[in-house]
Amino acid sequence: MTQLFDNQADKFKHAPNPDAFDKVPAGSWVTCAYCGAQQYQEELGEYLVCGVCGYGFRLGAQQRLDLMTDKFSEWYADVEMTTPDFPGYPEKLAKAQAMTDMKEAVMTGEAVIDGRRTAVAVMDARFMMGSLGAKTGEKLARLFDDATAKHLPVVLFSASGGARMQEGIMSLMQLAKVSGAVARHREAGLLYVVVLTDPTMGGVTASFAMEGDIILSEPHALVGFAGRRVIEQTIHETLPKDFQRAEHMQASGFIDAIVQRPELQSYIGKLLRVHQAPLEA
Repeated sequence: MTQLFDNQADKFKHAPNPDAFDKVPAGSWVTCAYCGAQQYQEELGEYLVCGVCGYGFRLGAQQRLDLMTDKFSEWYADVEMTTPDFPGYPEKLAKAQAMTDMKEAVMTGEAVIDGRRTAVAVMDARFMMGSLGAKTGEKLARLFDDATAKHLPVVLFSASGGARMQEGIMSLMQLAKVSGAVARHREAGLLYVVVLTDPTMGGVTASFAMEGDIILSEPHALVGFAGRRVIEQTIHETLPKDFQRAEHMQASGFIDAIVQRPELQSYIGKLLRVHQAPLEA
């Protein structure tokens, strides 16, 4: 298992140098969402990882594909579904599409990871918080069914706030639809690897994000169902600081391994080699 950032000396040896602050262009400092450390953006490196605690800053779907795959061919880019008549929803969709240059909150297709062919889905938290709508579910269900037909494993990078409220029951139905496709894929004896990224919450956690044969996570990723404040207000207790973080979830048996982002591609590649018969790329 990949060693976590649990040594205090190692944690802080890469902390930003305060004396260099006035030499850095304005706006180039970033704050870690987990530990709060401020550092020069270039110190994060190409993988955008906090040098203090190892937290991986959120990536767009295309960014992650560029980092994690050797080659990628998109499937179902032009899937169309009926948009519910919810006030303001078409405008929100248009805004998300313009901001992310994506048509929906997930990119799906076939990829080569560390020399092995696999079907891949990458959810993007920038697109309406990665919420699960009818089109998202359709793309994911098709991915698993086509991967089953092509005898391909599936690697899913999850990032979601849960169901898309504007789509109501149509959104919730996607949880069962995708889970059914996952079950058919498993019955065919094929591998399904999930990588939980920050955040993975709500119905996505309660369904296909926890149905992988192997469940990995990036360090300190937020993983859970209901939000922290909702739970605290319900039980009238203060929860531990690490509640719903990947490390807590691993200790509770929900996650198999926590892998630092720079090591993920080779780690997944090893899993694919061990669990799948060779396929020509």
